[in-house]
Amino acid sequence: MFSLHERLAADTFPVTDLPLCRVLLMNNRLWPWLILVPRRADAVEIHRLAAADQATLMTEIAAASRVVERLFAPDKLNIGALGNVVSQLHVHVLGRTHGDAAWPGPVWGSGHAEAYAPGAGQALADRIKAALAAEVTPTETA
Repeated sequence: MFSLHERLAADTFPVTDLPLCRVLLMNNRLWPWLILVPRRADAVEIHRLAAADQATLMTEIAAASRVVERLFAPDKLNIGALGNVVSQLHVHVLGRTHGDAAWPGPVWGSGHAEAYAPGAGQALADRIKAALAAEVTPTETA
């Protein structure tokens, strides 16, 4: 049975559930930062997912990437599945801009973080949810 890791729950706003992944918005307004968590019990590594889940995960990463590009127009997308702190399989999709707080280094461990103002994070999560609904069509997830 799927259960979201407490650290992911504490650091994010819920966005939506796609066919495979729960989508979360990181509570850090410095970057447009989504986290996709496959809703599979004990999932730790992408290559250990069933082949169909691997394909769906890539489709959902691509959809999240298109949404970040369309809504935020970043210079570059960073996509990663690190899992060094939280081993539950989760994929980061975040937009980077030349000259952002951590540029050109990674955002992970950079020490740069600013929480959203009250209400702003969930409002953005709702906007992202609507954008994702337009991206993930039944033909992409079948």
